[in-house]
Amino acid sequence: MPRDPRYDILFEPVRIGPVTAPNRFYQTPHATGFGWQRPQSGAALRGVKAEGGWGVVCTEYCSIHPTSDDSPYAFLTLWDDDDIAPLALTADAIHAHGSLAGIELWHGGAHASNRMTRVPGIAPDAQPALYHLPTTARAMDKADIRAFRGWQRDAAVRAKRAGFDLVYVYAGHDYLPFQFLSRRTNARCDAYGGSLENRVRLLREMIEDTREAVGDTCAVAVRLAVDELHGPEGITSEGEGREIIEMLAELPDLWDVNVAGALGNDSRSARFSAEGFQEENVAFVKSLTTKPVVSVGRFTSPDRMVSQIRRGVQDFIGAARPSIADPFLPAKIREGREDEIRECIGCNICRAANNEGVGLRCTQNPTMGEEWRRGWHPERIAVHPRRETALVIGGGPAGLEAALTVGRRGLEVTLAEAGDAFGGRLLREAALPGLATWMRVRDWRLTMLDKLPNVQLYPGSRMGAAEVAEFGADHVVLATGSRWRRDGVGVYAIRHGVFPEALTPDDVFAGARVTGSVVIYDDEHYFMAGALAERLAKQGHAVRYVTTAALASSWTVLTNEQDFLQARLIEAGVEIIPLKSLTSQGKGEVALSCVYTGREERLPCGTLILATGRLPEDSLWHDLVTAGISATRIGDCLAPSSIADAVHSAHRFARLLGEPDLPPRRERAPERSL
Repeated sequence: MPRDPRYDILFEPVRIGPVTAPNRFYQTPHATGFGWQRPQSGAALRGVKAEGGWGVVCTEYCSIHPTSDDSPYAFLTLWDDDDIAPLALTADAIHAHGSLAGIELWHGGAHASNRMTRVPGIAPDAQPALYHLPTTARAMDKADIRAFRGWQRDAAVRAKRAGFDLVYVYAGHDYLPFQFLSRRTNARCDAYGGSLENRVRLLREMIEDTREAVGDTCAVAVRLAVDELHGPEGITSEGEGREIIEMLAELPDLWDVNVAGALGNDSRSARFSAEGFQEENVAFVKSLTTKPVVSVGRFTSPDRMVSQIRRGVQDFIGAARPSIADPFLPAKIREGREDEIRECIGCNICRAANNEGVGLRCTQNPTMGEEWRRGWHPERIAVHPRRETALVIGGGPAGLEAALTVGRRGLEVTLAEAGDAFGGRLLREAALPGLATWMRVRDWRLTMLDKLPNVQLYPGSRMGAAEVAEFGADHVVLATGSRWRRDGVGVYAIRHGVFPEALTPDDVFAGARVTGSVVIYDDEHYFMAGALAERLAKQGHAVRYVTTAALASSWTVLTNEQDFLQARLIEAGVEIIPLKSLTSQGKGEVALSCVYTGREERLPCGTLILATGRLPEDSLWHDLVTAGISATRIGDCLAPSSIADAVHSAHRFARLLGEPDLPPRRERAPERSL
């Protein structure tokens, strides 16, 4: 289909200093979990983004010196000339599709723990390391500042030799240049501290040094946090953030602006923010500079993108998470296929991967991170060599993904769903506060399935072993989901308990009556217990949230949501009771014990809700085994987990159909001849 002319503005070239971006789609720097250890994986991932039409594609953070070591997390390095060739793989992969390659030069300052290099950390002044380690970053003297400026220049020159078109000066996310900018982290009394002009001095020098080193052929980009979200004691977009832009307005070739305070502020999940949520903090920048501006906001709607440009909020559409969910988002808009955009749901599973120190993953896009190690492409898949049929049972996330991917491979596919609507667990979970975007997992797959004439969907079609046998498919796939446990077994409590009157989340979603004071017991630690507590509190119930962990929904620390979540529960009036395990339920009360001392206490309880773990709904599989019918379990039916894992499980099954199940490729040192 031809492109909608409303979106023509998104495909205009934009000059950035000495280089020109082919369009306004800008993949801002984001972590991959690959870093310097896995250069081929990183290059393949960025190459797919460029192939998908992103006019500028940037790397993750790239350390300029061993005093900035983020181990065990994956980061890039330009410490010496040996780093040039591995990074050239990424620049070349981006250039192969006509896009500009950007590199984010980084020094963490007090945020760099230096676990690998074991050299002392540095900061504007002596301060505790910000990773809560028993160590202190030492104060930089004038010689250290001169050396630091040299590291930036040297890294910029190496980046140019590697082939990059944009070189970043990174003053965002509370890293070293920003630590000099903020009064909260800079108590110096010399030319680099005190007044704002002094605190800006290092950033000004870094921009000038970088331009002098590489500005003849490379654009110099500045990533700046214009608001710390700490109020008047920090940098704000109404105060010093605005003044910094005014001071340096024309120095860089591009401004990449965002909010700081914590990484979770910039990459806030959809549960706690709307699309374009940073606009109120960054919109002023365009009025103060003639240089192009880019920012982010989890943009997936082309109409909202156009609005950002036409209203003068920014010149580019910055994206990290939307480019992960759909690397081909720009190409789909260009080709008039906006309905095929695989929209980011803002679940922050991608952030969890980075915080766990593993390769990037995505709920919507199961190929993300698998481009090199498995050879998966988000838009291409091999046709199955034989004309065969597949029966997929269960229309939740895994079933929909299996039907779609097997259908794309050319099999005749039947998808049978016992309920009247497709979506499985999404029908329940997306109804919780802030999680409506999760329904995109279902909606995109239904849209794409509707385009496949070889896939037939049958809601309201419960299948038993006899019906499966009668159907006679070549491949039977079970995606029948999971159910919440009733026995209290969870992460902490590995022994079965007896809770005869307790409800599970399944019961609550099914409309079970909730009366009296509510106790929600969380021994699973992801989103469910916290989201239920919030919903019930909003409905007027008195809610106590009991958890064996120290924090509410403690696993959401990894998705950068936990602090937002705990604050919201407190504001909703939920009483949070940490570090307690549930031992028994009696008439009108529950018994708890301290996870450390075993000391017992009792709480009044009208309704007890257990959110401790899930079991697979695999009774049909057992029936099929008994009947001698071969079937493959996928998703929660095989191993209950996140939606991202369910989708990946289904996609992996479909990719491997008829193929050998080989281990993923690993990046190794070159072989030596013996």
